[in-house]
Amino acid sequence: MIKITVKDDTITIKGHAEFNDYGKDIVCASVSSIAITSINAIIRIDKDAIDYSQDEGFIEVKIKRHSEVIDVLLENMISLFKELESQYKNNVKIYE
Repeated sequence: MIKITVKDDTITIKGHAEFNDYGKDIVCASVSSIAITSINAIIRIDKDAIDYSQDEGFIEVKIKRHSEVIDVLLENMISLFKELESQYKNNVKIYE
């Protein structure tokens, strides 16, 4: 299961969806795509707005600076994760 924790100014994504075999898991691919696309968009707008780290089965985003656009991108990312959670309850869980 992928566990996504949204707390204060930190978003942590841990684990694997285990929906399908490694390399064929559409849920893992979706979570990764949503996270990386959102991170890249924020960095393009303001490279100092976030710090992030990633490793196998782990992404952490620390928000250092808020703005209207950055907050919309973060809200959109979380909204997309919630949509995945509603469709794949056994594979994605969000903790707020």
